[in-house]
Amino acid sequence: MIESAQSFQVSSRGPTPAARLVFFGVLSLLMMFVDARFHYLESTRSVVAVLVSPLQRLATLPSVLLQQGGDFFVMQSSLINKNNELQRQRERDAAQLLSAQSLRQENQQLRSLLALSQREQFTGQFAEIVYTARDAFSMKLLINKGSSEHMQAGQVVMDEQGIIGQITRVYPWLSEVTLVTEKDHAVPVQVLRNGIRSVVFGAGDTSQLAIRFMPVSTDIQNGDVLVTSGIDGIYPQGIPVARVTKIERDAGYPFARITCLPLGGADRHRHLLVLSVLPKLPARPDEQAAPGVAPVQEKKAEVR
Repeated sequence: MIESAQSFQVSSRGPTPAARLVFFGVLSLLMMFVDARFHYLESTRSVVAVLVSPLQRLATLPSVLLQQGGDFFVMQSSLINKNNELQRQRERDAAQLLSAQSLRQENQQLRSLLALSQREQFTGQFAEIVYTARDAFSMKLLINKGSSEHMQAGQVVMDEQGIIGQITRVYPWLSEVTLVTEKDHAVPVQVLRNGIRSVVFGAGDTSQLAIRFMPVSTDIQNGDVLVTSGIDGIYPQGIPVARVTKIERDAGYPFARITCLPLGGADRHRHLLVLSVLPKLPARPDEQAAPGVAPVQEKKAEVR
């Protein structure tokens, strides 16, 4: 009874592992030979590949998603860094462009001043504005030329458009310039169109000058250009000062109200031309002494 049970267990185990290995090895070699020789398994391989392909994709899906996610974040970070770098480059280029435009404008102004000094025979020195007045209502500025550069009070300052002002105070390395727009600052002028002489006064505003005590009937029109008359030996003759912009004539007042726009622009430029000192005029005679009148009267009395 026991022997029969043992024989049943042995028979139920089947072939040994070694036998199985040999069997499947020979079967594999046979299938490989048949497939290589007659291509019988080509269709079977295609069907199996089609059936297994979804399983392969499903098995590789986590790694693919992980790789794509990493590539996305890496690409996102790279694009952000690239965008930031391009933004910084754009800001640097914009700053360089503004600097180049500023230098181009300064060079153009310096060329204009140089051409003006050569064309009009104005002798002087170039100066640069370094400070403006702290008081907003004070029409003064400081230039980088002083007594060390032989600057003197009274020298005329201008740009390529016209008169800016006059040096009123000199320091060792700086000079103070009072603008023609300073309140009550007077400049002798004449109308370029017809030669009528007058005096233009500052109004305390950088965009306004005024002609006072001009009779209503005076031949002056909007758009007339006012130039220095050269009287009193303060300003050279013929330098543009202002342009007439508004004329108010009222029959009830003996004088017209004339408003002018200054042509020189100290608030638009940085470089100026300081003209040389003009030759001094002879001193004005004393009106009270009236020399020569008494001798003439005495001679007439003797003749009588």
